[in-house]
Amino acid sequence: MKIGVLALQGAFIEHIELIKRIGVEAAEVRLPDQLKTADGLIIPGGESTTMAKLAAMYNLIEPLKRFARRKVVWGTCAGMILMAKEVVGETQPPPLQVMDIVVERNAFGRQVNSFETDIEVYGSNDEDPWLFHTIFIRAPKLIEVRGNAAVMARLPDGTPVAARQGKLLATAFHPELSGDDRFHRYFLRLVRS
Repeated sequence: MKIGVLALQGAFIEHIELIKRIGVEAAEVRLPDQLKTADGLIIPGGESTTMAKLAAMYNLIEPLKRFARRKVVWGTCAGMILMAKEVVGETQPPPLQVMDIVVERNAFGRQVNSFETDIEVYGSNDEDPWLFHTIFIRAPKLIEVRGNAAVMARLPDGTPVAARQGKLLATAFHPELSGDDRFHRYFLRLVRS
């Protein structure tokens, strides 16, 4: 198995290191041809506007959409924004629009408003929830989940922060910075299934 990590900007190195630590091959993805050998893809946190512009410049938008129709894709923080069908208050639609969720950019505030908290994660109907320590940095908020998408985790106040829709996964937080590899292992189980 080989996991691609979109490496245009943002926290891609941390995802690659974590995937490799688990014992799975990981590779940087910057060009459409590099998607051909990936079994799954992580779109990391970073600056979503910059990532979208670079993806367009490198002709990655359509290849990423095609990949998301066939294989497992996980967007963390900025990656969640790129995958969403709609971003509140934006005049331009998100570049990929592959996941039936509505998000709000930087909804928890600026960099100085970053925070950490524990959440309960519900992977699927046959799994017990697990407690996961999360890190939010200029994070988007999951405003609405539509269609076949389902909330996987909420903040203690009830705000949804993770969702899954078939082979698509989105988290508002940065699991790659927590030191806990369970979210990555969950993603890898989706890729293997």
